[in-house]
Formats: sequence, C-alpha cells, structure tokens
Amino acid sequence: MPIARDRILFEDPWFLAVSKLGGELVVKGKGRVDTLPLLDFLRKEYPGLTALHRLDFETSGVVVFAKSKKMLANILEKKFDGWKKEYQAIVLGIPKRPEGVIDFKLPARSGEGKVEASTHYKIRENIGPVCFLDLSLERGQKHQIRRHLAGIGHPLILDSVYGIPRANREFEKYLKLHRFFLHASRVTFPHPVTGKAIIVDAPLPRAFEATLKKLREAA
Repeated sequence: MPIARDRILFEDPWFLAVSKLGGELVVKGKGRVDTLPLLDFLRKEYPGLTALHRLDFETSGVVVFAKSKKMLANILEKKFDGWKKEYQAIVLGIPKRPEGVIDFKLPARSGEGKVEASTHYKIRENIGPVCFLDLSLERGQKHQIRRHLAGIGHPLILDSVYGIPRANREFEKYLKLHRFFLHASRVTFPHPVTGKAIIVDAPLPRAFEATLKKLREAA
C-alpha cells in the first residue's frame, strides 16, 4: 500500500519530501520496532530511497529523502551547505528575550568530543506558563533543539529526557498526553541539479493545534 498522497510534500526525479507523523520512526534503530519505519515503508514504492536527515520518534514534520546514491553523495559532499531547517515547539516558561541564538557546544554525532551548535529562536506566542516558539538551524546535532532549550531553562513540555519531571506530570494530567511538541515545519535547500531554492512546508498536526487551543483556553 503506497503512502497517502497528502503526506507527500515534494517530489521530483531526485528528491522526495514526506510529512512524518509524531510517534513514527524515520529509520530502524537498535531497539524493538513495533511498526514499520517510514523509510522501510517508502522503499516499497521507492526502492533506492535514502533518508538525508532524521527526526526524533516524537517529532513530526518534513523529512527529505534522496532517490539515488549519487544524489545522496552530492549532498553529503557539500555538507548540506545552504540547507535550513525550521521548527515550532511548545516550551516551559517564557525566554527573557523575544528572540535570540542559543549557542553552545554539543556532543558530536560521532561520539568524539563536542562541536559548535547554534539554534535560533523567536517567540511566536506566550500562553500562560508556556511559550510557542519558532526555531531554526542550519546543521543539527543529535537532540540539538531539545538540549539547547533545556540548557537555557526552557525545555519542551513533556520531554521525558530533558524536561522537568514535576512540570511534565502536571501537563500530562491536564493534557492527557505523554509526547512532547516539536514540529519540523519547513526545510529549505538549494537544488543541486536545477539550481532552484526548494522550500518544503509541513502544516502543524491537528494534535498540536488542539493542544495549543487547550492551553490558550486555560491561560
């Protein structure tokens, strides 16, 4: 069974961009898999597909895939130059500044040492004890947004790894949910063949919208 057409955000002979659901794996990891990862599912229809980047299990939004090893090699050789990823998130508390850059080193994906990492944020809306943020980065380290937000004292609500347990328990009780809210809303990149700037948007999931509405009503 092919993927639902409304989940395909962009497609041409070289790339495929898909809307990942919260609670869905992009690729198979080391642990147990109860449902088929997105890449494995897509390969039934697109045999040569490779994921160019990943999103955490709980994160929703844009994931871009290369349709060939040649295109994958092209992107890796250029080290994702010109790529920009934009996100939206619900975090605990209100940052002191309406916008800024979180800039401190994080563990390298290789596991060897630390590397520079920058996350740009901008407050979209203050909602009582939480804040709805726009975020962006060029290159991402593992859990970069989650680590950076926790590092400035404003973790994602319901983040069981980097969040604040007491606050998470209160939000779980009120929202009847256990999953944090982080959405990859847009990916922009220069097309290596056509030269055009490709912009891929993913609408905010209904569950995210419903949670924002409930939080606004309680604020």
